[in-house]
Amino acid sequence: MLRIAVPNKGSLSEVAAEMLAEAGYSGRRDSRKLVHTDSRNGVEFFYLRPRDIATYVGSGALDVGITGRDLLLDSGSAAREIEPLDFADSTFRFAAPVGSDIGDIAHLAGKRVATSYPKLVDDFLRARGVESTLVKLDGAVESAVQLGVADAVADVVSTGATLKAAGLEIFGPVILESTALLIGGPSDHPDVDRLLRRLRGVLVARKYVIMDYDLPADQLDEATRVAGGIESPTVSPLKDEAWVAVRVMVRADEANQIMDRLYDLGARAILVTAIHAARL
Repeated sequence: MLRIAVPNKGSLSEVAAEMLAEAGYSGRRDSRKLVHTDSRNGVEFFYLRPRDIATYVGSGALDVGITGRDLLLDSGSAAREIEPLDFADSTFRFAAPVGSDIGDIAHLAGKRVATSYPKLVDDFLRARGVESTLVKLDGAVESAVQLGVADAVADVVSTGATLKAAGLEIFGPVILESTALLIGGPSDHPDVDRLLRRLRGVLVARKYVIMDYDLPADQLDEATRVAGGIESPTVSPLKDEAWVAVRVMVRADEANQIMDRLYDLGARAILVTAIHAARL
């Protein structure tokens, strides 16, 4: 039975649960439940703190897990990245007080840097020859400078509004672009490939739609250049031999532009359908 570590709370938890459900797995119904067995699919889910998942997987106690790249790198465990899952994206940056003498990572030498990811930040600084004193905090890192426990911070940045409100400004290079990952342990479990195929199917289903349309047959080559599909469009004859019915897979974020171009070619009855699951 494949043992899978999943986040029990936080920003990773809800999306990970939705993704696994879309991949055909049953999840826990009681949020207090720490272990759930899906006998039909031969998997056992362990609900853990996101920060602990890499440690359990890296030790071999669990086979695979879903966690962030930031948490994987900060853990120092032997777990390895298998596949990005395209959610929970985040960017890590340095920030210091507006108008301070800290405007480059070289200026952090001998300074105190507050962060919730000490190993990640220390590895980044050491790789660039900078030695700083890291102040480990579990949250509200942006308050560290104002409260006098740090000279600068290293934290997740989205819009930068939270840092700005605390009187800080971003400087230096990006520390890490993080995203949710499927991670694996030191040994390969034979059922990991099936899990991976299912998760990839969910990612495809979220990114693509099915487009059906009727088209004058003499425009088929041009329409195929507009929307070629994954392999090739499916083309079916209609009662009117001058027309064909076409089905093709297109990226969801390009669907309206493609519809416009097909319509200009003479396509009619253009329908777009969401994909529930897919295998490529």
